[in-house]
Amino acid sequence: MALYTFRLPDIGEGIAEAEIVTWHVKVGDVITEDQPVADMMTDKATVEMESPVSGVVVSVAGAEGDMVAIGAALIVVEVEGLGAGDDQRASTHQSRAPADTGAQAPVDLESSDVSGPSVLPTGLLPPQEHGEPVAREHVAEIAKGGPPPLASPAVRLRARDLAVDLAQVPAGPNGRIRHADLDAFLAHNAHQGYALAAPTRADETIKIIGMRRRIAENMAAAKRHIPHFSYVEEIDVTALEALRAELNATRGSKPKLTLLPLLITAMCRALPDYPMINARFDDEADVVTRYGGVQLGMATQTDAGLMVPVIRDAHARNIWQLAAEIARLAEAARTGTAKANELSGSTLTVTSLGPLGGIATTPIINRPEVAIIGPNRIIERPVFDGDTIKRAKLMNLSISCDHRVVDGWDAASFVQAVKRLLETPVLLFAPR
Repeated sequence: MALYTFRLPDIGEGIAEAEIVTWHVKVGDVITEDQPVADMMTDKATVEMESPVSGVVVSVAGAEGDMVAIGAALIVVEVEGLGAGDDQRASTHQSRAPADTGAQAPVDLESSDVSGPSVLPTGLLPPQEHGEPVAREHVAEIAKGGPPPLASPAVRLRARDLAVDLAQVPAGPNGRIRHADLDAFLAHNAHQGYALAAPTRADETIKIIGMRRRIAENMAAAKRHIPHFSYVEEIDVTALEALRAELNATRGSKPKLTLLPLLITAMCRALPDYPMINARFDDEADVVTRYGGVQLGMATQTDAGLMVPVIRDAHARNIWQLAAEIARLAEAARTGTAKANELSGSTLTVTSLGPLGGIATTPIINRPEVAIIGPNRIIERPVFDGDTIKRAKLMNLSISCDHRVVDGWDAASFVQAVKRLLETPVLLFAPR
């Protein structure tokens, strides 16, 4: 047998290290050539690493969330080759392979010693012979001579929070106390002061890695470096919503319109008069770059966290093209198929919570941009129209700006220009 060291290759221009996001293998696994072994994240994208050889995994570079330098060993694989030490190494692999179902702890790549103490979940004692692990809180019950009632840790925790002695609760058909049995006991004994408690869940500790780490770092840097200010204006979108409904009713094979394409169109039409909004600030070089074209970032919620795919040349697209591109990029972000160049280079960002939009938001700027815009939820309210009252659909529009670059007057003037376009939607389609 021989040991093959697979080193992390150069996976992007200017990248010095990458983060381990997911291990697809563990020590002792038999792998084949081209099999995925790990997902590595750089500042720009997540890349799947594939093994160049077949063999048995001897060691891995670290735990999920650890950083690995370009050129450093990622995994060591035992491959067919030499015969010395085969039996000893093979037995080591077999001893490691079975029980691991979670993340691997870091392994010293210079050592083949992968032995270590077994670990039981917190709160459990070593198992009795031919028995199950016993919770520490029930050791006293065992010491008194009687076995504890059979119940899951979640049922025990809930009973303890409710001050219920499980020994008094009738067990189910299999002799184990379930949540339903505890509920029945509580309902039957309500006159004794017992009450059904709100459902709880166990405490958990989650390591901040991958996309969540990137979000944390970027948001912290934005708040640390940028003096934010926010401005919120109310907009009557009654006519806009009527137009949107009419367009959707006659759209044929075109994509369905949401409010977002119409808002983006209004933003793009107003931006030429307010170039300081569509800009990026290099605060190390003290240089502001104002852009003529609009490369619009679109904050998108995914299972991995918030991502910002970019609508290229948003100013050159009509509302139907914008709707199609919004749907395409959102799907790519949520399925993890967005390319690196689709996730960078924005000059201005819009963030929308849709029906959860709230009354007003104060979004954090997507650094190094200098502004971010957030539409809020549309609500229907009575409003005065002269001496009469009418029904209107109203929406608040929020903007957060970098006060080093954008003055309050400029931000307010830009939002007022967008407001005029949205409240008179025919202007969205009129020549400038």
